[in-house]
Amino acid sequence: MAADLTLYTNPMSRGQIARWMLEETGAPYDVEILDYGGSMQAPEYLAINPMGKVPAIRHGDRVVTECPAICAYLADAFPENGLAPPPADRADYYRWLFFAAGPVEQAVTARALGYDVPADKEAMAGFGSFDRMVDTLAGWLDGRDYVAGSAFTAADVYVGAQVIWGLGFGSLPDRPSFRAYADRLTQREAYRRAKAEDDRLIAAMQSG
Repeated sequence: MAADLTLYTNPMSRGQIARWMLEETGAPYDVEILDYGGSMQAPEYLAINPMGKVPAIRHGDRVVTECPAICAYLADAFPENGLAPPPADRADYYRWLFFAAGPVEQAVTARALGYDVPADKEAMAGFGSFDRMVDTLAGWLDGRDYVAGSAFTAADVYVGAQVIWGLGFGSLPDRPSFRAYADRLTQREAYRRAKAEDDRLIAAMQSG
């Protein structure tokens, strides 16, 4: 029987974040692998995500795109896993989930494209400067196991994915607090299952 939950992804994409989050929920899900320039741009998928990008999830008749939204949605859809704090305790959870989706994503992308904000224009950029973003995130993680209190949450999936990817590809500096955080998260069984499956799919694609 098909699952009520479907992940649309490509293993060489941010879909790895969504798969990790799905593994954290423990919910059964189906997977549709899409290829760049082909099925990702087909009318059938554009009806799900007109941006023609992955990941996306379909849960019953609901569609969610954008990795931070997928993480937050799944935490609420499967509350028995405790992947979101109680509503009254979500200040840090929301703060860092959206800090990673905004300043971190923007600053890393701008740097990768060879652009640094001029000092006299930093007020115009949501991330200010790359260095300020890095100092802010590294400072928050210093001495903390997780971004939103003493327990792992969906915010750690998204923030953690940014840090793990950034260290792996050199788009973030190797700060001690980043390294300790990444090392902690990559020991999680759900992360390892998700990563192993995406690595398997990547190897199959490359050998084919």
